[in-house]
Amino acid sequence: MDSSQHNSAAGSIGGNGIINPKSNDASPADLAANAAASIAGSPAEESKQNLNQVINSIDKTLGILHQLNLTVSSYNVSSQLPLLQRMNNLVLELDNMAKLGEKCNIQVPMEVLNLIDDGKNPDEFTRDVLNSCIAKNQITKGKTDAFKGLRGHLLEDLEQAFPEEVEAYREIRAASAAEAKRLAQAQSLLPNGDVKVKPDV
Repeated sequence: MDSSQHNSAAGSIGGNGIINPKSNDASPADLAANAAASIAGSPAEESKQNLNQVINSIDKTLGILHQLNLTVSSYNVSSQLPLLQRMNNLVLELDNMAKLGEKCNIQVPMEVLNLIDDGKNPDEFTRDVLNSCIAKNQITKGKTDAFKGLRGHLLEDLEQAFPEEVEAYREIRAASAAEAKRLAQAQSLLPNGDVKVKPDV
């Protein structure tokens, strides 16, 4: 039996001289484990892998552009063939990047791209968004506090005009608040019987 037949019978020899066993020789437990591992790939891991492929493609494209820059800056008649090869490599890599990008579901705000085009740090966009959220949060908190104050004043005025009805209303509110608290505690029971206690604000 020649060496090629021996390799096909015993498995394939890797580049480092290690014999890789054939998949036919794998035990059923190994096959089941491999199938489970392939099924277990979560969408988050797949998305991360797709993003890493796009990043690698971008790095490769930047390398090709750097080579093109060097070729063009020192261009002569003998560098025409390398220039064409690098142009073809650039087109192929851009095509590959576009195909890989279709698998990624990432949305970048136009403001970030505009900041990058203007030569500014894209972190400025994050800072501006956070500052805007803080300002809107303060406005909403002010409105909430104003409504709480209005409710308190209305209750005081109603208590003077309709003391019995206000007392009945407060009893109903207290009963519903106690029931809501009891339900919240029942839902926050841990499997071992402990209770998660939320501090009162």
